[in-house]
Amino acid sequence: MNILIGQPKMEQNLEQLKLEIESNPTVDLILYPEGYCTYTQLDRVSELAIQFKTSIVLGYRDESNKDRVLIVNNKGETLLTRRKTPEDELLLMPSSATDGSEQYGYLLCREIFMGREGLKTHEHLSIIFNPIGVGMFSEEQFTEWSEEARKIAVERKAMIIGTSHADGSYRNCGVSIPIAYCFDENGEEVFLSKNDTRTRVLDTISKEVSILELSF
Repeated sequence: MNILIGQPKMEQNLEQLKLEIESNPTVDLILYPEGYCTYTQLDRVSELAIQFKTSIVLGYRDESNKDRVLIVNNKGETLLTRRKTPEDELLLMPSSATDGSEQYGYLLCREIFMGREGLKTHEHLSIIFNPIGVGMFSEEQFTEWSEEARKIAVERKAMIIGTSHADGSYRNCGVSIPIAYCFDENGEEVFLSKNDTRTRVLDTISKEVSILELSF
């Protein structure tokens, strides 16, 4: 499987997603960050998935401006949608979805710190996705986040992939370290990106990563 991992800038439309899917029509799946689009654009997301036969994983904002999960398969069907887990709650909602021979896990942003507990009963996961809203607010958070991802990969014996937006900052604190990462099922680093917002395409079989130079 070829997965495109994007780190788009925050925007009011789907221009970056459209450009990347049109420029890479042979990828099997696209991973974008938390809160990339709003509920008003979900029909267009499904249309793009159908048009390019590409599954799309991201996060979106609902009518109440709350963050929600989204996995759409290459037929435009919604495989998973749910609200973001409120702070200090365990993952009590469904956090996996099956698409053919693949079973995906999904941790939206800070849910990664509940992932080992929340995904404990989810067996046979092939890939776990972690869409993140904005980048890390410190070097310490960057290290903590990536190490937690590694632990989840080892415990669940599944590849885990995460990505944030290229811009924005946590609660407008003014500090943002964009992050994108992948650890394999043994916890080995496939890639770990800090302050490098270039798009990547990952071959999940060979674990080779191509870096794309696209201008937005």
